[in-house]
Amino acid sequence: MTFFELIKNLITYQKPTKGDRFELLEDYTERADLVDLNISNMNSSKSGQDTFSDTFSFKTPKDKKHPLDVDKWNEERRQKANIQGESTSLHKDHISKELYQNQQRIKQKFSIPKNKDIIIRDLKIGGKTEAFIVYVDGMADRKTINDYILGPLMAEGPLRTEPCFKESEDHFFIDYILKNVLSVNNIIKATTYDEVILQVLNGLTALFVDDSDVCIIIESQGYEKRTVDQPITETVISGPHEAFTESLRTNLTLVRRIIRNQNLLTEILPIGKTDNSKCGIMYIDGVVNNKVVDEVKRRIESIDIDFIMGSGMLNQLIEDHPFAIFPQILTTERPDRTASFLMEGKVIIICDGTPYASVVPVTFFHMFHSSEDSFMRWQFGTFIRFIRLMAFGLALFLPAFYIALTLYHPEAVPTELLLAIERSRENVPFPVIVEILLMEISFELIREAGVRVPDVIGQTLGIIGALILGQSAVAANLVSPILVIIVSITGLGNFAMPSYYMGVAIRILKFLFIFLAAIAGFYGLSLGIFIVGGFACSMKSFGIPYFAPIAPKTKINPDVIVRQPLWRQTMRPDFTNTLNKRRAGKIARGWPYKNKGGKKK
Repeated sequence: MTFFELIKNLITYQKPTKGDRFELLEDYTERADLVDLNISNMNSSKSGQDTFSDTFSFKTPKDKKHPLDVDKWNEERRQKANIQGESTSLHKDHISKELYQNQQRIKQKFSIPKNKDIIIRDLKIGGKTEAFIVYVDGMADRKTINDYILGPLMAEGPLRTEPCFKESEDHFFIDYILKNVLSVNNIIKATTYDEVILQVLNGLTALFVDDSDVCIIIESQGYEKRTVDQPITETVISGPHEAFTESLRTNLTLVRRIIRNQNLLTEILPIGKTDNSKCGIMYIDGVVNNKVVDEVKRRIESIDIDFIMGSGMLNQLIEDHPFAIFPQILTTERPDRTASFLMEGKVIIICDGTPYASVVPVTFFHMFHSSEDSFMRWQFGTFIRFIRLMAFGLALFLPAFYIALTLYHPEAVPTELLLAIERSRENVPFPVIVEILLMEISFELIREAGVRVPDVIGQTLGIIGALILGQSAVAANLVSPILVIIVSITGLGNFAMPSYYMGVAIRILKFLFIFLAAIAGFYGLSLGIFIVGGFACSMKSFGIPYFAPIAPKTKINPDVIVRQPLWRQTMRPDFTNTLNKRRAGKIARGWPYKNKGGKKK
């Protein structure tokens, strides 16, 4: 076969031959209405041609059975259970009183002995009652199991001296173990296998006792987890230096350490069908709008997906406008900032496995706030917020503004500056649009590479790489020196954003405005601002307008752009419609109005 014939065979359609394909069938034991197993063909197959079609024969669509109703489906399931010797009860998932059957069911559920992570330990309670425990190796604490579960249960003294602990009801023995034997802080009862399996996969230990249809779930979590460390993306100079971890319980505790209020409620909801992950919803009862809480729960409970890996995936599934470029859910890694949002009447979503908390609802202006603003004097906080807004404008519009000026509106540039720009570009062979795209893409590559390399050399790579690349590009007459300054200022403006996801949105919109300015100058830039601004004003975050309280205009909160003194911030934001709108007294700073003895002046 020649080379050209080989290429021809690769790019042209070849009719498949028998027996050279792999097809993944549906399970014919569960879908007998679609696939019929032809047993006779398995015994008498054609010589040398045992094909897939010889073994299985498919029914035509006209032969498909109609769906059964619930009662008929349950009846067929019960009949199948009778054939296999299983229980005919309507509650097939309920735990049996036979210990051997429970153990076999657990082994079947966890695929034992193929699955090596699941440990089943047989024991005798008090030296005479058969039982066994189940736990996941590595997720349960061995010291807790040995010292506080196995030790007390296998001790013969307490239970042997109890003469009639099994002569009354079955649950008496279980209650006796709970109250007198197990010295563990948290113990619950379970009656179904699904509940037991879910708890075991969370790191707890399950205890099955002979002649009892109740399983004891014992708190024994002890897997390795990261300790509380400093924030990585939201570092501050003044204020706490604690950040969330990947443990849901640890994150909830960090928030409760700040807000010690009995009305701070936490609800745990499942979010993944297959991975059995969960998330916690936190809010302050009596402050938050209950409709917002109900909407958050409704969206989370309506999710039908197998695997959700933390808050990043969950936020994409519950946000209002999935095709919008601006983030509609604020993400923070700081417990103190999370607590401040709770006190404003927000709802917090914390997922197990990610060191971040999601805040809803939020507005555009929340993306420019930082927890450090509240720890500084109001003059300092206001100044820094204006710097961030200026950085937002530079990062978004500066490259497009430069292109519009040099290509379409040179009359708006002073003569001396225009001549300086032309002199710096006289040896550059590319037009301005190619020149600026070359530098912007190179800067994005350096930024992404600095994130992926190890921390020891990441910052060095970013700084030295940008300097060397910019200097080399100028020396090779590929770009002008003024363009290197513009790209550098744009990058600095993007780094000044407190919200990482808002920074990513600015990086994407920056290229949109660059193309619009290259096409129509200031007219294209104005059109882009009008379109993006219109879409942003039409957005909502869990019922709250994205540009509130500016568009639509509501009662201005003294902590939107200008951070007024704390003693003037007596009311919660009006656009969140909280149940308790007042967060301070009418005179929050009362000491100037009282004498030293405590009496009013």
